[in-house]
Amino acid sequence: MDKQFLREFLEEKYMKYNHTDFISADPLQVPHMFTDPCDIEIAAFLTASIAWGQRAVIIKNAHLLMNLMENRPMEFILNADESDFNHLSEFKHRTFNGSDTIYFARSLRNIYSNYGGLKEIFEHHYLSTGSVKETIIRFRKVFTGLSIPGRTQKHIADIEKNAAGKRLNLFIRWMVRKDKRGVDFGIWDQIPASALFIPLDIHTGAVARKLGLLIRKQNDWQAVEELTCRLREFDPEDPVKYDFALFGLGIFEDF
Repeated sequence: MDKQFLREFLEEKYMKYNHTDFISADPLQVPHMFTDPCDIEIAAFLTASIAWGQRAVIIKNAHLLMNLMENRPMEFILNADESDFNHLSEFKHRTFNGSDTIYFARSLRNIYSNYGGLKEIFEHHYLSTGSVKETIIRFRKVFTGLSIPGRTQKHIADIEKNAAGKRLNLFIRWMVRKDKRGVDFGIWDQIPASALFIPLDIHTGAVARKLGLLIRKQNDWQAVEELTCRLREFDPEDPVKYDFALFGLGIFEDF
């Protein structure tokens, strides 16, 4: 496609899918249950962490996880006793099981008790490095620092080993982007949308390749950087807004 035509096409699809009707069929509906910023970011982080597979199942299980936390994620994280944590052993989403859930809850408690919370740790590392990539790397080191079970490590992407980091990039997008369209939250104000990376998965990757936006065949971090770089040509201030376009084309239009 001609570059200008492609930009207009992506803008049209972005406008089509980036609206509040999108929320009712997306896992993003789960953090939208909450109003307190800490509840929102904890719910968003946990929901994004299980965001693979069928969307209906992701939504169902994310709601189940919130129910196990009595729909008060911040209070649960800070005040749960051992029996409360053990109650999380009931949770399972595909290969993400109860022991993974308990570790995630314990690590979140460490972050909120000792690092000021998810917003503080992400924004601190971004302001220190000016790089979302380096921020993700540093966050992972903190998150996995509590004697993490070997099987749980795979559930927090290691982009130093070229993982695409789709779920972490999705979570950060939810927290950072603010376009007043009511989908992304925009409650973190120290990381600019221009610095974000595309949450690359099988759908966005396939559509991007069909549109000639992505040459690399693997869905890995190199592909994330390649695709994000191309999208910055169309909107350098908010390149990942086109995630709505690519995802919508793949999921809803079978592009």
